[in-house]
Amino acid sequence: MNKFFLMGRLTKDPDIKGSDKPVARFSIAVDRRYKDKDGQYPTDFFNLVSFGHTAEFVEKYLKKGTKVVVEGEIWNNNYEKDGKKVYQDQLIANNVEFAESKKSQESNTDDDGFQTIEGDEDSLPFV
Repeated sequence: MNKFFLMGRLTKDPDIKGSDKPVARFSIAVDRRYKDKDGQYPTDFFNLVSFGHTAEFVEKYLKKGTKVVVEGEIWNNNYEKDGKKVYQDQLIANNVEFAESKKSQESNTDDDGFQTIEGDEDSLPFV
């Protein structure tokens, strides 16, 4: 089985080519699940490609900063250049979905999608 799932935010607006058979190229930033020695979550950046209806969705609805979940597969994109074999993998986005509502993108939320509540724990009724 060849399948991956990623959740992250677009790093820039998608690049769209073609009209009969659209191709969308975009990248997302994905935070790792652990903190590094400085207490920060390292971020990985993934370049993705989508085709057809998925590319049309990407073009119509996604922009820089949009949080998405991507399901796809990895293709080998090997070729020869100057007599040398070049090995390259390509992440193909087969399905792209929003990971948060438009309203939550505009509201006061942390990166994890939960609203920030000010005050100390003693004054909160549900702690």
